[in-house]
Amino acid sequence: MYKLQPKPVIVTLEIASADMEQFNTLRALHFPGHANYLEAHLTLFYRLPGMEAAIPEILQQYAQRPVMPLQVSGVVNFGTGVAYTLQSSMLQELHASLQKDFDPWLVKQDRHPLRPHITIQNKVTAFKAAQLHAQLTESFTPFDITAVGFGTWAYLRGPWKALDRFMFEER
Repeated sequence: MYKLQPKPVIVTLEIASADMEQFNTLRALHFPGHANYLEAHLTLFYRLPGMEAAIPEILQQYAQRPVMPLQVSGVVNFGTGVAYTLQSSMLQELHASLQKDFDPWLVKQDRHPLRPHITIQNKVTAFKAAQLHAQLTESFTPFDITAVGFGTWAYLRGPWKALDRFMFEER
């Protein structure tokens, strides 16, 4: 049961746990330990108001859908880290619809088009990021994963606290 709370809420796309194993393994190996508070994740919205009762209602409504395939399409170096990029027209349409419903509460960062990614390294030197990027790119082949729902999290100035999950329907 979702509980309203004063901290900002982060919304993630839940990925099948078997699909996340490889990302979590890479994150454990390459993310600096002092800054690795979280498992790998795909953030949809970075800051929604935790006291807004409509947010969980909207997520529950949108969860009434089948699981969604996503393609892991590439590896990107963003200067201080590395992430896997994802492609899905269904996810882009879903995110755009959620943006419309969340419009009154969106901060500037959450108004941008979604660039879905799963970060496996961050807060490192440009040299370390370039090394990992080259290593992962050398053997990369696109592959599919499955989105299975939404997760909500309270932001605690570093770590996140899990609040609730809104799971898609298995069809």
